[in-house]
Amino acid sequence: MVTSTHEASHRIFQDHPEALAPVFETLGVPLPAKSDIREITPDATEIRPLERRVDTVLKVEPPEGESYLLAIESQTKQDPDKATSWAYYVAYLRAKYDLPVLLVAVCRDRPTANWASGPFECGVGPWTTQVTRPYVLGPGTVPEITDAATVLEQPALAVLSAIVHSESRRSPAILEALLHGLTSFDRDTLKYWCEVLELGLENTPVRRKWRELVKAITNFPGHGTVFEETYLEGKAEGLAKGEATAVLRVLERRGIPVPESARVRIAECTSLDTLGVWLDRSLTATVVDDLFVEGPEET
Repeated sequence: MVTSTHEASHRIFQDHPEALAPVFETLGVPLPAKSDIREITPDATEIRPLERRVDTVLKVEPPEGESYLLAIESQTKQDPDKATSWAYYVAYLRAKYDLPVLLVAVCRDRPTANWASGPFECGVGPWTTQVTRPYVLGPGTVPEITDAATVLEQPALAVLSAIVHSESRRSPAILEALLHGLTSFDRDTLKYWCEVLELGLENTPVRRKWRELVKAITNFPGHGTVFEETYLEGKAEGLAKGEATAVLRVLERRGIPVPESARVRIAECTSLDTLGVWLDRSLTATVVDDLFVEGPEET
């Protein structure tokens, strides 16, 4: 397993393209369904000694409108050579698939994000022949997600937020909200996102903060990733408070009134299983009492 931001970005966008929501919102393009997106080979090689690969290439085939390609590159620092290679990627993919190409650069810090936005021009004298202008997913375009309810609704975007805001002053709050939200999912899902985030953070100070929060054990010996199978063993009370906050937050965002008695009942609940059921129900409840109806999941 390659521990890098490149690998994390590839996993996120390949398996969860909904994390690209900021891109589609900015362009005014409808967010495609996952079934409308498929991965195609990232190989942009024509001559084997000059191997070139884009991190991730996705083909978007909406039921209505024109199909197009997303070429996604993770960029952790400024690299003058990218002006040439990015122009090549776009031109090659455009020629090979006869489709328009949107180049997306994922950046963790503002200086790199500002640089990556280009434009990168190719020309002679006053005449410009080609211009490459990536769309940047970075601190200026990805929201800082600091509440567990949003994590529950958009885990892929929340993990991306933690990666691109790893140098933000609010990074600790982002990580804490992310962990509280992720613990609402099943163990396999939690494990997946914990490892993807650790890959994305590489060896930054924030990665160490994440490891401390998770109090993890090595899941793949020799690869440096961590995962706490008991979800912060010994801190169940703190997790319960986080779950209760998430339940109340979802209800608030959905405009469902919560009487004081129900608010107290949710806030004082210490059973993670019960809170998990309530959190699931809060997504579809029409009144707060829908949370407390006994069902199969509580028997």
